[in-house]
Amino acid sequence: MPTILLINDDGIQSIGLIALKRSLERLGEIVVVAPRDERSGVGKSLTTFESVKIAKTRLSDGSKAYAITGTPADAFLLAANKILKRPPDVLVAGINLGPNLGIDDLLNSGTLGAALEAAIHGVPAIAVSYCMHEIIKQQAGKAGVTLENLELTATLVQKTVEHVLKDGMPPDVDIISLNVPEKADSKRVEITSLSYRGYGDIHIKRGGGYRIGDWTLSIYPEDEPGTDVHAIKKERRISITPIKIKLPHNKKELENLSRALLE
Repeated sequence: MPTILLINDDGIQSIGLIALKRSLERLGEIVVVAPRDERSGVGKSLTTFESVKIAKTRLSDGSKAYAITGTPADAFLLAANKILKRPPDVLVAGINLGPNLGIDDLLNSGTLGAALEAAIHGVPAIAVSYCMHEIIKQQAGKAGVTLENLELTATLVQKTVEHVLKDGMPPDVDIISLNVPEKADSKRVEITSLSYRGYGDIHIKRGGGYRIGDWTLSIYPEDEPGTDVHAIKKERRISITPIKIKLPHNKKELENLSRALLE
């Protein structure tokens, strides 16, 4: 049976992990390795200068899992190298309780950080997010999400994983980022491109300094049709974004600089 690794950034007790596990159990062996506590917004960072601990635990439904004290990217590396001792057949990150849209989220999200780490190591990666319109006081908002709320999202992930296990990842695609709006229509699906418009002013004055305020869809600047942001914010469509991690290197355009450095 294929091995399906589940990681998130909302923490080991997030209901998003339960929804994923239940939807994917019939497709393979499910292994859950996730941060013990919420690690949202850490991107693909790794834990340095302190030990990351791994502890066997149980999810809220009683099933076995591994909780780590590190980041989602740590979770992938520890799962592949220490727990499984081999790469999984596919990595599914999520279900994130909140949107993951645009270039800023690609680089900042712990959910996508796990997917990026998997893709770097040649493992097919699927990142999935339930796009709550607003998350008031983060934990309180996320605590109100139910398995019923996540049913459609989990079903879409199941179909995506089944497709990838059967046919492999599409050519030139390393990560499939799936964003599902609240109360989505399962028939309204759009293949989108990543929005390259960064966040607006997301910091509020607090405690003598500044911190990021409550996370809402309003922080994402408007973008043109065809982007993931437009599909979620304006069309309320399910957004499927293909992401390739190989960056272009235009070496020819640096020839003038190279000559200048040698003068």
